[in-house]
Amino acid sequence: MMKFEFYNPTRLIFGAGSLEQLGKVVSQYGKKALLVTGGGSVKKSGAFDRAVGSLKAASVSVVEFSGVEPNPRLSTVMRATELAKKEECDVVIGMGGGSVMDASKVIAATVFYKGHPRDMLMRAGKVQRLPEKALPIITVPTLAATGSEMNCGAVITIDDEEEKLKTFIKTEVLYPKVAVVDPELTITVPKIQTAYGVCDIITHVTEGYFNGIDGTPIQDRFAEGVIITVMEWGPKAVSDGSNIEARIQVQWASIVALNGWVQVGTNYSAPVHMIEHTLSALYDVPHGAGLAVVNPAWMRFAARFRPERFAQFAQRIFGISAMGKDDLSLAMEGIDRFEEFLRSIGCPTRLSELGIGEITEEMLSYWADKTLEVICDEEGKLPGRPPLRKEEIVEILRMAM
Repeated sequence: MMKFEFYNPTRLIFGAGSLEQLGKVVSQYGKKALLVTGGGSVKKSGAFDRAVGSLKAASVSVVEFSGVEPNPRLSTVMRATELAKKEECDVVIGMGGGSVMDASKVIAATVFYKGHPRDMLMRAGKVQRLPEKALPIITVPTLAATGSEMNCGAVITIDDEEEKLKTFIKTEVLYPKVAVVDPELTITVPKIQTAYGVCDIITHVTEGYFNGIDGTPIQDRFAEGVIITVMEWGPKAVSDGSNIEARIQVQWASIVALNGWVQVGTNYSAPVHMIEHTLSALYDVPHGAGLAVVNPAWMRFAARFRPERFAQFAQRIFGISAMGKDDLSLAMEGIDRFEEFLRSIGCPTRLSELGIGEITEEMLSYWADKTLEVICDEEGKLPGRPPLRKEEIVEILRMAM
């Protein structure tokens, strides 16, 4: 039975040309901004200069921090935090993909955090102490993928001497004050990164669709609408990056997929993301590529336990006829079609395609252990439908080979 409380305070400014409003928006929250970026693509595209111009026109000074990694590291966050403190920044802008926005959220909280910031991150299903305060956060996504621009979550890799673990934080103070979303900024995203973003968006939705409670018909339709829309417009954005209408539709789907609207009331978990985080932590696998490998394998495993749900997916998403088929057969046909879609836009669907090298049983066992180091229930299982023991995680990984 659905029972929930929903809250999302992030103001959204969406549409082509929205970047020009950045300075006006930021000036409402501070006068000295830490502008966080990634590997340089925002400068090559000209977006960085446009952003700085808008900020200066609004009398907002800029302190630049660049070089956030695709799987952002806690050590990088800590260096940025020291810069923000030294320069007395009073607002943080995350301009880039999900990694940049996630790092920016944790930077904003770490400025005020007492103790080591690793203590605010999830480990073994627990957090020692969540942050209670953060600098105002403004997000400017340049990639349609994570939906980080309008939620209170962040994924960070702990990379100190004590441990290496890709984990996460979710807490109210990390909600951005404003998300300035200009789909024109995604036009220069390469084909393969666009495809990985499409996979990420869909996986955000399927996590709730398959792992949530029963009796959520409106959320089912929300989820199916996002998936169908992304499967329609995603390939268009991949094949022609300058197709602004495709970029707009995929960008909006990215936001809706993880701002809470689709998942509200479902009490969902995200086992596919948790398993993939281990791969990207250990091997710097692109997040969307890892999801494209893990998700179909997890689906084939989970469909045995909830075939009617996966049969619904097959019928509503792909229009597959149920005539003469039982639910499990129908479910597997739908999963095959989904995997074919991922391949059609250029995504890998096997572990052997991720550049990891020869994969052994010992490696699969280690990956399962690392996954459970991040989150597990009281019985030591990875939350989901069904909850996964170590050996079941290994089986899913084996199915992805």
